[in-house]
Formats: sequence, structure tokens, C-alpha cells
Amino acid sequence: MYKSKRSKATDIDLKTRKLVKERDQMCIFCGSTYRIELAHTILSRSNGGLGCEKNLVCACQRCHRIMDSESHKGKKLREIAIKYLERIYGNIDKSEVKYAKSK
Repeated sequence: MYKSKRSKATDIDLKTRKLVKERDQMCIFCGSTYRIELAHTILSRSNGGLGCEKNLVCACQRCHRIMDSESHKGKKLREIAIKYLERIYGNIDKSEVKYAKSK
């Protein structure tokens, strides 16, 4: 099956998946360890957000769904996730986690 370069870049490879799960160990929002998913944070996958450590957090299905919504609570969770990542990696410029087409 053919995958575009963008699709491959925004996917989360096994190494990154393992590193993020080891780093967070649980949903960073509610502390649940049930049905943990990796959530694109700084930039969503649909906006070209890379599947890299600086753009991913662990979230339970419920919190992930809320964070992805455009609701007030979703925006608050995204802010919490960004602050969480910036405590670990320092200030993260969106260009660091955005797919850039190679020439």
C-alpha cells in the first residue's frame, strides 16, 4: 500500500510510541492507565503535525477525544499538554513539529 511522505511523517513509529509511553506512563490529564493513546498536541496530524516526541502525549481515549474537540474544555486540555511538553523540552516552535515538504 502506498503512503505519501506526509502520511509517513505524521505517523507514529514504534520507537517513538515506546519512548512517549515510557515518558508519560499514563494519561497526563486524568492519570488513567486504561486505553492509553498517543495524541498529537502542538499540531494535530491533520494540520501536518509530526509523529515525534515533542508533539505527542499519552491520553486516555476520553481525554484524547475531548482534547481533539473545539470545545472550551478541549482547548484547556491542549494548553495543559503544551505546557507539559514545554516543561520537558523547553519552548517548542511549531516549525519543529510540522511536516515540511522536501524539495
